[in-house]
Amino acid sequence: MGRLDGRIAFVTGGARGIGRATARKFAAEGATVIFADLDEAAGRETAAELAAAGLPVSFFHADVTVEADVQRAIDDVVARHGTLDILVNNAGVNAYFDATAMTGVEWDRVFGVDLKSAWLCAKYALPPMKRAGRGSIVNIASIHAVLTIPGMFPYAAAKAGLLGLTRSLALEYGPAGIRVNAVLPAYTRTRLVEEWLRTQPDPVAAERRVLEVQPLRRMAEPEEIANLVAFVASDEASAITGASLAADCGLGVMFAT
Repeated sequence: MGRLDGRIAFVTGGARGIGRATARKFAAEGATVIFADLDEAAGRETAAELAAAGLPVSFFHADVTVEADVQRAIDDVVARHGTLDILVNNAGVNAYFDATAMTGVEWDRVFGVDLKSAWLCAKYALPPMKRAGRGSIVNIASIHAVLTIPGMFPYAAAKAGLLGLTRSLALEYGPAGIRVNAVLPAYTRTRLVEEWLRTQPDPVAAERRVLEVQPLRRMAEPEEIANLVAFVASDEASAITGASLAADCGLGVMFAT
């Protein structure tokens, strides 16, 4: 028996990294998982690999910044499975802009993926959850929502907005039996972190500095974040809503002292 037996889950950005690990973990815990991603080739490859392992995971090609795509994806999930129990808003992009040089188009692109997509997915996931009288939404935010470093504008602003969205939805929909929480990873071995390291003058030295400031002296693995997401999504976390839960190898504690 898995902690998510019989649940229907929709995960965004599921082709790689934390999203992929979450899809795998949910399926291993008994959920039927549908994940969305903009990268069709990577999405189909991930779905095939997980299906070959006997896991009930399928892929839906969608751009989660486009409302019609989001509605089509979630309507398809509900039509096929009758309901939607869990939404994981994981899709995200990094951003490295100068505030005085960034264009409005670039701003809209970052916020479209990192914040707007979470609202769009919630907009269409909440009605079937309300009909069922239960549901769990987990937003994958970041330590940058509360602490940040130079060179990450406006990523911190978008992720801080995601925490505000989490709190608002938790208050609005708690009476309907729907919980909404955020998970805050820090450095995790994903494509986005590798991408950031490559922007540094000396990526090897940059990674060494990163590891030296981690209280655990290492980065998290995507599977470790997925473990927390699965707990938060499950009934084991039934009294938790509106929370921001860090999975950061202790980095936030160090900077808070």
